[in-house]
Amino acid sequence: MAKYVFTLLWFISVASIANTLDKPAQRIIALAPHIVENLYQIGAGDRIIGTTDHADFPEQAKSIPRIGNYAALSIEKVLATNPDLIIAWKTGNPSEDLARLASFGIPIVYSNPLALEDVAQELRDLGQWTGLTKIANEKADAYLADLAKVRADYQGAEPISVFYELWPRPLTTIAKNAWLQQQIKVCGATNPFVDSKTDYPQINIEQVIIKSPEIIIQPTSHGHQSPDKIDWQQWSEIPAVKHNAFIHPNADMLYRMTSRSIKELASLCRLIDKHRQ
Repeated sequence: MAKYVFTLLWFISVASIANTLDKPAQRIIALAPHIVENLYQIGAGDRIIGTTDHADFPEQAKSIPRIGNYAALSIEKVLATNPDLIIAWKTGNPSEDLARLASFGIPIVYSNPLALEDVAQELRDLGQWTGLTKIANEKADAYLADLAKVRADYQGAEPISVFYELWPRPLTTIAKNAWLQQQIKVCGATNPFVDSKTDYPQINIEQVIIKSPEIIIQPTSHGHQSPDKIDWQQWSEIPAVKHNAFIHPNADMLYRMTSRSIKELASLCRLIDKHRQ
């Protein structure tokens, strides 16, 4: 019980820090790939002195020192860099490690985009924390305009049933308020598993066969499909298989909460639209 009370109090103290930064951050630890990418977009990429695994865009990001991953952070490496700000991902970083870092007096603020529109606020927040508000606001406005255009392009589009193979083993898909569920909704696609109990439900192949999706989405990462992806050709009774309606979007662009995701979202919507015709 004491552990949970401590964590709650820590979260409250972190929230207050976000409002009391007295000068723009110059030495930043960015604890997620999308945070790194967004910092580069507003012109603050050269201030990043440490990040986590898989932060690989833009190209310069690959040379940033690594101080951990989603499962664990190296407290010693972080302290050695002497950061004046840590930007953490609220749902993607180990809270106990962050609590330890906070105990050393390092200011910690959060990235927490939940809806597609939240990317704009993310950019504005980064601009506030780095003193780059003008360019950050410009990038945020451009993102919202691009998102609004994609929404308008597919508003009223004929519904088409899509199964999203997020992960093959165990077979996992998207539902409810998941980031990717929001994206396919923009495209005017319907998801037969949307009302599942969790955002990322585990299902079985028999359930997919019963739902008879018209499109199957199997994302790629770094240009490669998962070697464990399901070979759906065995079930020709599924409409998507019968009509060879498979889409392979770029997961590295689509999954990250950045402006770059809109370009890939527009591409995904176009590919879905082709299967309507």
